[in-house]
Amino acid sequence: MIRNYHKWYSNALEKEMELLVFGYAGAVVLFFPTRSARFYDYENWGVLDNLHEKINAGHLQIFCVDSVDKESFYSRDKNAEEKIERHLQYEKYILKEVIPFINKQNTKAYKIVAGCSMGAFHAVNIAFRHPKLFNKVVAMSGRYDLTKKMGDFNDLLNGYFNDTIYFNSPCQFLDNLNDKKILTAIRKLDITIVIGQNDAFIENNHHFNHILINKGINHKFIIWEQEAHKPPFWKDMVVLYF
Repeated sequence: MIRNYHKWYSNALEKEMELLVFGYAGAVVLFFPTRSARFYDYENWGVLDNLHEKINAGHLQIFCVDSVDKESFYSRDKNAEEKIERHLQYEKYILKEVIPFINKQNTKAYKIVAGCSMGAFHAVNIAFRHPKLFNKVVAMSGRYDLTKKMGDFNDLLNGYFNDTIYFNSPCQFLDNLNDKKILTAIRKLDITIVIGQNDAFIENNHHFNHILINKGINHKFIIWEQEAHKPPFWKDMVVLYF
């Protein structure tokens, strides 16, 4: 399996950022890491193992990007405003640096954005904020409102709320979204939401599912047995949904 490592200084984040590319052609998969994880974790956990045939055959090309979650939502030093600002800088890095890099590597028009756990939030958030950039969303074991406590997972904004946080909370901004052009673009996406029945985020996923239904957004909402919030499950999920 072709594997290439890339590193460059990000102007958006003012630091060096790394990523891994698996494969040489096919549909692009922009793959966001889990909570505070790194660009190499999906490889190390074996999540990509079952995709090697598709990758080797040129059907998929996987771009595993890095995270700055420890500098944004999971920072212990930043207040809520600073957290969301750092997240916006990360989004700018993805939009202005990673996606142009992907387009140079692969002229294939079809783009999948995906992630597990916190990566699922990133995938859904960026796809619904910029739906014309993507064709498909695969979100596994995610939460789609970071302002709510869910089980042992805290509100990541410490009770603070502003417009920027609102527009980066898919459950919130989508529920009130009435812009026909944006809704039309979102409705064109092939959307798959996957969650374990014992996952701490299950209620949030049901809520998000109902919002999608109410907005007339076609999607697949799939519930797995058990918690299904670990790499062995994601390894099986990517085969089914990528």
